[in-house]
Amino acid sequence: MAIDVLIAEDEPSILEALDFILRRAGWSIGSVTDGEAVVDAVRRLQPRMLLLDVMLPKRSGFEILKQIRASESLRDLPVLVLTAKGQAQDRRIAEELRADAFVTKPYANAEVVSAVRRLLGEQVAERG
Repeated sequence: MAIDVLIAEDEPSILEALDFILRRAGWSIGSVTDGEAVVDAVRRLQPRMLLLDVMLPKRSGFEILKQIRASESLRDLPVLVLTAKGQAQDRRIAEELRADAFVTKPYANAEVVSAVRRLLGEQVAERG
C-alpha cells in the first residue's frame, strides 16, 4: 500500500507530533525509527515523499539521502530533511546531497505542512 509521507524520526514525541499534524492535514503516514530501516521501508511502502531526520540510530539521514539519490528507482523521491537548530553545516550537506527541502527543529507545524504540500505538488491558494 502506497502512503503519502514516510517519516524517519527516532524521537517518539517528535514522531508523534509529525504524524498527528500530517494526518490532520489529510495525508496517509508511515514511520520508521532507525536509519537501517528507511530504504527498505521506502521500497516497500512506496511513499510519495520522505521526511528524514538527520540524526537517526544506526545510519545518519545523510547516508540514507546519499543512498536514495544513488538509486535509479528512488532518486526522484522528494526528501524533506529535518535537523537541529543552528546546524548550518547540516543544511549545506543536505543541499549538496540534493534534499528537496529543509526544516529546522524546533519547527512550526505550519512550516512542515507547507513544505510537505509543496513537495507533493499540492499547492493551495494563498489568502492575502
